[in-house]
Order: sequence, then C-alpha cells, then structure tokens
Amino acid sequence: MIIYLVEDDMIYAEFIQKSLSKPDYQITVFHSAEDCMDKLGSTLPDAFIIDYKLPGLSGIDLFEKVKPRLKESTKVIMLSALDDGNMVLSFIQRGVRDYVIKDENVIESLQSVLEGSEDDYYLFN
Repeated sequence: MIIYLVEDDMIYAEFIQKSLSKPDYQITVFHSAEDCMDKLGSTLPDAFIIDYKLPGLSGIDLFEKVKPRLKESTKVIMLSALDDGNMVLSFIQRGVRDYVIKDENVIESLQSVLEGSEDDYYLFN
C-alpha cells in the first residue's frame, strides 16, 4: 500500500512513519500541502494521511484539490490535535470519511482505517 503522509511536524511525521512501518506499507512524508501537490504525478497513492493544520494550504484545502482525482478506493484520513465536533462535521460534509485525533491511540486508529477494520466508533467519541 502506497501512503502519503502530509505532516509539518517532522518529529511527529517520523513517529507515525516508524510506528506504521509494515513490509506492505510504502510511506512517503511531505511537510506541506504544497510539497505534496508538487510531487503528485499521474498516479495517486492508495491512502493519504493529512494533518489538518498545515502551514500554507490546510489539510482540507489539499483534500479539496486532490478530491477530483481520487478513486473510490483511496483512503483519506484527516489528522488533528483538536477534538472538535463541528470541524469533524465540516470534514464529512466535504467528503472526508475518516478523521483521527492525535492522541495516545493515533497509531491504532490509523492502522484500523488503513486496514479497513474500523467501525467508525472513534469518529464521534
């Protein structure tokens, strides 16, 4: 599975990359939405993990820009340190299906979504 991780905090990005490392995961890290956009070719990854709060373009802005090119099977996971129901609702209204809070369960939550074993229970906790 090819995964693009867009996270401006380099230490946090490295933590996620190392924690999710599996033989079948190929994770490429970008530190801004613009950097990710510059590197997008004709082939998109199987999954995006995007931090909501990025310098420059926000995570939701990046999603809006790539959304027309996404396949139905492409997973888009929005990451945020904020547990804000209104923000989550706005993500859902824009088409983001998965939202993960940066808490002590972030790796388990990301793995559940990537592996398709989530029950969406953590979306509205």
